[in-house]
Amino acid sequence: MTHDIVVVGGGTGGTVLANRLAEDLAPELASGEARVTLLTDDTDHVYKPTFLYVPFGIKTVDDAKRPVAELVDDSIDIRYDRVTAVDPDAKRLDLRGGTRLGYDQLVLAMGANLNPEEVPGLAEGGHHFYGPDGAEALRDELATFEEGHLVLSVVGVPHMCPAAPVEFVLMVDDWLRQRGRREDVELTYTYPIMRAHGIQTIADWATDEFEERDINLETFFNLESLDPETKTAETMEGNELDYDLFVAIPPHKGSDLVTEAGLGEGWVEVDRHTLEAERAEDVYAIGDVADVPTSKAGSVAHYEAGTVAQRITSRVRGETPTAYYDGKTVCFLEAGLDRATFVEFAYGDEPVVREPSKPLHWAKLGYNESYWLTARGLL
Repeated sequence: MTHDIVVVGGGTGGTVLANRLAEDLAPELASGEARVTLLTDDTDHVYKPTFLYVPFGIKTVDDAKRPVAELVDDSIDIRYDRVTAVDPDAKRLDLRGGTRLGYDQLVLAMGANLNPEEVPGLAEGGHHFYGPDGAEALRDELATFEEGHLVLSVVGVPHMCPAAPVEFVLMVDDWLRQRGRREDVELTYTYPIMRAHGIQTIADWATDEFEERDINLETFFNLESLDPETKTAETMEGNELDYDLFVAIPPHKGSDLVTEAGLGEGWVEVDRHTLEAERAEDVYAIGDVADVPTSKAGSVAHYEAGTVAQRITSRVRGETPTAYYDGKTVCFLEAGLDRATFVEFAYGDEPVVREPSKPLHWAKLGYNESYWLTARGLL
């Protein structure tokens, strides 16, 4: 009997996992003892960190995409379809068009969704760089922005790419200086808790950088509404902030599929070490959709995929799974247009923020280029 493994989502987590399973289960896949199906509703795989560079004309939206079929091992069955329901009891997925797909092991890797509509006026009056359309619109806006007040506001947590808001405001500071516009532009960064970032050491480092570069820092700033007519941001704390260009990290939400399947409230409740669902058997979650106490970042999905691949391989072979995820996260942070820093941490750790340097900036750009090898499972 064939052991059916289904992976839902063609992003970093799902693609890396599929390729790891292709390698780890090569004999079983060749003999028909196991089958891996990757379900995705997009023929393209998107590397979202590329969008950070689009507003500055450094990268394009097309640079962020590759066909899924080019990245996934030939032994994996790719199915382009949308899951409309998950039934953990029947171990079955309902697909668009009325078809169904059974599984023995299921991995959910659908990522997170932007939800700017949660805040009145944000979708109409705000900009962001967390998707292709938003990044291109912000690029066009920045190209003609010569004076005024530019606000970067982290509207809600958790969110994808936790370092990106800090990176953007430091990059735009450099970008404006290069063009002789910085003296005519006031920069403000806001964060919803009482520091500049959720991780204390990064918050301390960012605060020093902001002070040195004359970037305003507003903490405990929780956006309640945005008025595109008056260009005013109102907070839940009762404060107002005028702006000319408002760049937001929009609120994020999980998946309705997760909620409807009883696996969690939008985010799949999992054991943080095994990534196994708390409310169902033979279900895993990796990447942004997993409710784990670490960053919603590509490196997290990458390391989680390795753990889940080993655990599923053990189960297929009738062995006791022993692999576990320790919360490992690695992240490059741009400190401008030509310098970067680097952090690495795991559950319970506070990362050390290294001195920004040009070599680390080039290392980040080099990793961005080699990412496609990582997605293929070659790095």
